Amino acid sequence: MSDNESTAKSNKQVIKGRGSSSKPDARYLKYTRHQIDDGWEHEKEENKPVTTVTIEKPKTIIAKNKSPDIPFDQSINAYRGCEHGCIYCYARPTHAYYDLSPGLDFETKLFAKPNAAELLEKELAAPGYKCSTIALGTNTDPYQPIERQYQITREIIAVLNKYHHPLTIVTKSSLVERDIDLLAPMAEKKLVQLFVSITTLDHQLMQKMEPRTTAPKRRLQILSNLISAGIPTGVIFAPVIPVINDSEMETILKYAAEAGSNTASFVMLRLPHEIKDLFKDWLDTHYPLKTSHVMNMITDIRAGKKNDPNFHSRLTGTGVYADLIQKRFVKTCKQLGLNVGENVSLDTSQFIKPVLQGQQHSLF
Repeated sequence: MSDNESTAKSNKQVIKGRGSSSKPDARYLKYTRHQIDDGWEHEKEENKPVTTVTIEKPKTIIAKNKSPDIPFDQSINAYRGCEHGCIYCYARPTHAYYDLSPGLDFETKLFAKPNAAELLEKELAAPGYKCSTIALGTNTDPYQPIERQYQITREIIAVLNKYHHPLTIVTKSSLVERDIDLLAPMAEKKLVQLFVSITTLDHQLMQKMEPRTTAPKRRLQILSNLISAGIPTGVIFAPVIPVINDSEMETILKYAAEAGSNTASFVMLRLPHEIKDLFKDWLDTHYPLKTSHVMNMITDIRAGKKNDPNFHSRLTGTGVYADLIQKRFVKTCKQLGLNVGENVSLDTSQFIKPVLQGQQHSLF
């Protein structure tokens, strides 16, 4: 049987260039809609959904967290929503806070924060601010397509570079190479570490699962180019999806090591809130014969549920399958010389607190 499962035709409609083919209602809406088949074929406007960008002007830009299982306590998201369209994205449910669908709306109705760099400089200058690494790319990709126009991520990096503030970046996009002129000097001062997320090397799977991301082989080239520029760059195999991409882990790690990376990690798929239905719908659309098998395995990984929000286990899962993935990962990393030695340690001691107009310089 082929990967396309041609023997089991799905009646689900595929929207070219989009990860989701549906617009489920946000979970906080008072009233919800139900689709019915009235026997007529309608030309639906979502057949060719257009991306729109709304300007957002937040009052603060640095988000804080106290999660013990992630290596940062500060992050910045220049955008809400992400045009990459990754069907598995754990950030999709955040669109429900705006009464928008975590499905198509998440990847077509985007929000940009053009005042992010200005806010960042003010927050860094605050008397009580204490320097710790800021992470970019924790909710949505900082280099998604609209960054070419808005350049908010570049402005944020420029501010952090100016004041010698450390940062980490996670991305799937080749657009990160545009900012090597800023990132390479920061790397020399031990102020930056990057991670390239690679989910699959199968181009057809990528087009179905994360349709507007950089092509798989090109992501390996991103790794090589960043490392050649002196920027410490690791690979993240994420998410691990049973039956769909789990067999690719060793190959992806091998190619990443050959590209020069010496750091690797993985994240297990989890399906919070609306994502569980979106992902099942995606399976029904593209791999209908595998739907039950995949969803059952996810349930096994998540202790009988589709999602595990608990610290530590949410990233790796639990049970026999999760243990097997962990053992395979550790064994492969050992064979390839990945994750050997000390982790990259970013330097917070070089931070220079901004002095804004009207502020008094510190005596110390």
